[in-house]
Amino acid sequence: MTRSAALFLPTLLALPLAAIPCVAQAQQKPLTVDAIYGHGTLIGQPPVQLTWSPDGKHLTYLDGGELIDLDPGTGKPHVLVSRAKMAPLEGSDGTEQDRDHRLRYKMAGYIWAPDSTHILFDSNGRLWLYDLRNGTGVQVGSSGAASGDDPKFSPDGRSISFIREHGLAVIRLNDFGEPANQVIAAPKAFSGQAVINGEVDWVYEEELDARSNYFWSPDSTHLAFLQSNESNVPLYPIADWIPTHATVELQPYPQPGDPNPDVRVGVVNANGGKTEWVRLPLQPGQDYIPRFGWLDAKTVWIETLTRDHKHRAVYFAEPSSGQVRKALEIGDDKFIDENYDVSAGEGFLVLTQWSDGHNHLYLYSYDQSNPIASPAKLERQLTSGDFEVGKIDRVDFKNKFVDFESNEGDPLQQQLWQAGFDGTRKKLSNGQGSHDGNFAPAGTAFTDKYSSFGTPPIMRLCESADKCNVFWQTHATDAYRIRVPELVQVKAKDGTTLYGTLVLPEGITATASVPLILNPYGGPGAQTVQNRWGESVETDPLFDQLLSEHGFAVLRTDNRGMGFRGRDFAQASYRNFGSVQLEDQLTVMDAVLARYPQLDPKRLGWWGWSWGGTFTLYSMTHSDRFRAGVSVAPVTDWRNYDSVYTERYLGLPAENAAAYRDDSVVNSAAKLKGHLLIVHGTGDDNVHMENTVQFVQSLIEADLPYDLQIYPRKTHSIAGADVRTHLFNRILAHFEQYLMPPVTASQAAK
Repeated sequence: MTRSAALFLPTLLALPLAAIPCVAQAQQKPLTVDAIYGHGTLIGQPPVQLTWSPDGKHLTYLDGGELIDLDPGTGKPHVLVSRAKMAPLEGSDGTEQDRDHRLRYKMAGYIWAPDSTHILFDSNGRLWLYDLRNGTGVQVGSSGAASGDDPKFSPDGRSISFIREHGLAVIRLNDFGEPANQVIAAPKAFSGQAVINGEVDWVYEEELDARSNYFWSPDSTHLAFLQSNESNVPLYPIADWIPTHATVELQPYPQPGDPNPDVRVGVVNANGGKTEWVRLPLQPGQDYIPRFGWLDAKTVWIETLTRDHKHRAVYFAEPSSGQVRKALEIGDDKFIDENYDVSAGEGFLVLTQWSDGHNHLYLYSYDQSNPIASPAKLERQLTSGDFEVGKIDRVDFKNKFVDFESNEGDPLQQQLWQAGFDGTRKKLSNGQGSHDGNFAPAGTAFTDKYSSFGTPPIMRLCESADKCNVFWQTHATDAYRIRVPELVQVKAKDGTTLYGTLVLPEGITATASVPLILNPYGGPGAQTVQNRWGESVETDPLFDQLLSEHGFAVLRTDNRGMGFRGRDFAQASYRNFGSVQLEDQLTVMDAVLARYPQLDPKRLGWWGWSWGGTFTLYSMTHSDRFRAGVSVAPVTDWRNYDSVYTERYLGLPAENAAAYRDDSVVNSAAKLKGHLLIVHGTGDDNVHMENTVQFVQSLIEADLPYDLQIYPRKTHSIAGADVRTHLFNRILAHFEQYLMPPVTASQAAK
């Protein structure tokens, strides 16, 4: 698989990023963990839940307990719903898991009505309808859930639907005060709720990026929904040890080789009644339905994915007659990328796929008068070339164009583009860096969230690429010296270009005077070396700056197997969760050590979170070069993780036992070198606590020391100012203790 190191001489190119401006510094003071994490994020909170009204006349967001409205013409903000009027609409914060899910999966706290004069507020399950015309709100229903209730207006605005007790409920808005109509109720089971209707379960939410599993028909008469039978899915116990009497939540969680939820799509009248089920050629308890929706008032489209992730198809179905037609199919010998979104309407389908080697836009047509009469026809590939199409922001079927994001021209940047159905394209954003778009339902207006390596997010309201007004930016970093990292470019052993960023301590140039910490993610789908301001906890540039102020250098590298560099780059992770990734990290690290003599090759550290936490353990058990490492929320045995994600890359355990054995770090724990701090939240419903417990058990059996930090009740995000401050102080202290002291002669001889 890999060539001999003797046949390859790595080259490194240091690219100055001086052209990318830093924020002007009024004064300089040292960063602290408390300054970065102790009071929320240091840069402040950019507008959250930025939402256009259906008529495009309002652009709203939540800020400090108020609903702010931006004038689309001028970009000037004003208060649409005051703090005083919002107060009665606010509920409790919910549980740690509820708060985490609302943030992680971007669950809406408010929804515009189709008439653009009413707003539905979801206050942790209490549904309030607010009338902008008279400034009053009334509670219209309650889902009994703090997150995941997924409320929606019917297209005609006369009804509100939501998830209640794992089924679908509908409220008629002219019947305020009347009990909600439970359209579909899920039957009970002895182990909990075995069947859920219209609800998004954990594995679909996390791994298939599903955000809703039910949809109104265009004429507001019916609902299409996904039913998931989870009676055969194993349950994982998540314990809460804080109460005197501990509690346990049982989470349906299919692990590799386990039965998956048995799914099917049904259509039911909005008043209730018999459900019409769509019959598809799925393997029960195996295959997936990532997306579905309506083509017209009587026809639904359904996307399917086989369990081996090699076959993706779209079907058209007419539930009333039982007729089903396969519209299109996409395949791959290894695995299909995880971009499952499909847009359908007006006789066209728009989707992305990577059959030509890169993720690109494709346009299909179908017979609008009789969709199930024939398969969809490929009209044209809307984009092509050595770049990746990312998120599709808007598909305008009436005017026949697509607004989307891509890294065309530079794999480390992201720009906004528009492609016409006729194949024409134009760029919608300006400026080096990364741009994220939010487009009005109609017209040319959009928001552009821009950032770069040295520039925190700036939000602009645009009429076009050249007519933008800034409506949010921060000056919180002005008091600190925020330096742009150096960009490094290295050839992997197979000739692939690898990119990394390096933050060096300022003014320290003596030979071997600076310890080097690697902080990669390494896993599939992600891109962490990108010309943007990292906003996730794993990519926060401020902690890198803090480490550099304490005398450490920090290197981030995107290895093969990660995302946004094409199909071949991504598929390096096929049946390989360790060796190729570590090879690339060491290649870039050695090139950097050779280029910067101030870096000490005997004082190397590594830290990471999630896949990056697993990668930390892999590096410290497959190399003896790292003196200290911090692993946060790691998967230690790939048989412990969920079926959808793991099988996409490693296949079934019964068919690929060697990869599960060799790539699971629990099996190499006895080879651990260096000082390890391992961190986990006990309430983690993503990477379960059992991973850390099993790895610790292997360390005990090998008689190896370790440091352990747990955070009670905390989920995978380990969120909250108090715990984030505690965690990052621990990480800093760990490297200060084990990596900063110079290596003695006796230590070097070991």
